[in-house]
Amino acid sequence: MAGKIIPVPPFDCIVFGGAGDLAERKLIPALYHRQCTGQLSEPSRIIGVSRSPMSDVDYCNFAIRAIKTYVKKEDVDAAQLKQFLTRLSYLSVDATSDVGWDELKKKIEDSPAKIRAFYLALSPALFGDIATRLGGNGLVTLDTRIIVEKPIGNNLETAQTLNSHLGEVFSENQIFRIDHYLGKETVQNLMALRFANVLYEPLWNSDHIDNVQITVAESVGLEGRAGYYDHAGALRDMVQNHMLQLLCLVAMEPPSMLDANEVRDEKLKVLRSLAPIDVSNVRECTMRGQYLAGTLADRSVKSYLEDLGKKSSNTETFVALKIDIANWRWAGTPFYLRTGKRMAARVSEVTVTFKPVPHSIFDKDAGEVVANRLVIRLQPDEGVSQWLMIKDPGPGGTRLRHISLDMSFASAFSGRNPDAYERLLMDVMRGNQTLFMRRDEVDVAWQWIDPILDGWKETGQPVDGYKAGTWGPSRSIAMIERDGRTWNDTV
Repeated sequence: MAGKIIPVPPFDCIVFGGAGDLAERKLIPALYHRQCTGQLSEPSRIIGVSRSPMSDVDYCNFAIRAIKTYVKKEDVDAAQLKQFLTRLSYLSVDATSDVGWDELKKKIEDSPAKIRAFYLALSPALFGDIATRLGGNGLVTLDTRIIVEKPIGNNLETAQTLNSHLGEVFSENQIFRIDHYLGKETVQNLMALRFANVLYEPLWNSDHIDNVQITVAESVGLEGRAGYYDHAGALRDMVQNHMLQLLCLVAMEPPSMLDANEVRDEKLKVLRSLAPIDVSNVRECTMRGQYLAGTLADRSVKSYLEDLGKKSSNTETFVALKIDIANWRWAGTPFYLRTGKRMAARVSEVTVTFKPVPHSIFDKDAGEVVANRLVIRLQPDEGVSQWLMIKDPGPGGTRLRHISLDMSFASAFSGRNPDAYERLLMDVMRGNQTLFMRRDEVDVAWQWIDPILDGWKETGQPVDGYKAGTWGPSRSIAMIERDGRTWNDTV
């Protein structure tokens, strides 16, 4: 049975960077899909804002191109598209000067009772200036929200500075720090899987779980992000936000209720329980890599340095970590994280490996008894697989097989699977912050990440090369095999 679509209250969504890449690929298509479901109430508006001059007609044409490019042809409805375009308008506003701000104020003050959501889809360097100008022009009401994309700083100090700038104008319950990974259906299902099923939660601890692996592998390279990425690297770009948030959802204690602050309180406890990785143990608990030229999907791809256009760079495009959580639930159960670019396949998944049975009653001819695994696939082909041991059908004795019970979202639920931004944008309009990072979460995550960065620098930890189209450097395999375990490479 399909879920009931509940319209959100009328809103003005003002997108700074409204003609940019994020707006084109994600925001415009996401809002169009919500239009088609009837979730946008009248008279909701979408106002594109950037420095470049553009007419309303030009902006509508931009939106049409975005929808035709990033929305499946069968999902484009002429009547819904026509109605969607009536919501669009455009203003030229300079985030760093007074140009255009009077026009923006006049535009949105004609509907003072509406929800206002300012989406900053541009460089974080401009977040503070825009927040200050929004406050200075009297554009912040009690029903105003501000949405900011990562990166929230590049270390603890810069993150605190940025959050302080936002906090001078907006209260914490008005700030939505978006992490699109948290909007994925399978990520949200982590909580449903754990807390709505008596089957798993009694086993969800170090007594029964041997290890947890979180893999976020990308097959793409820099994809036009060379300037940002070479200053960030995989640890800042993926681990500090996406992967630590996934770890928190897997490891957190049950909240007392499904309330934004209750959930985020439990995530914060996990972050504070992460065993430190610093100069004393950084070589044992982490490794770094950088992709070399190789073959991917039967085509040759360049190395990171060739993509970057430099002769040398110490930036990691791959990182693997062994993380211990110092609390009663998880003491003794390691969490292994890895992420990289130009890897063998695009896949994001969480693998929970349970401890083996204490004693096998089967003889050697039956085959090896393999530990049960729960694999939660985030992308692509979202779904859940529970790996179990069964008897192979047929006479002639007992032969054991390790098979998976699969639940594919695509086959289990009819219709299209909404993009993460669709869910997150509607949560913003509702004022629901459950899937957004709170300021103290950001601070504590950076407090844990910064010593790793410092440890790499102090020890001169090398960046190992790995061929594009593989699963990363050989030392990342050695890191987990030292513990008698292997990465779950199921693709």
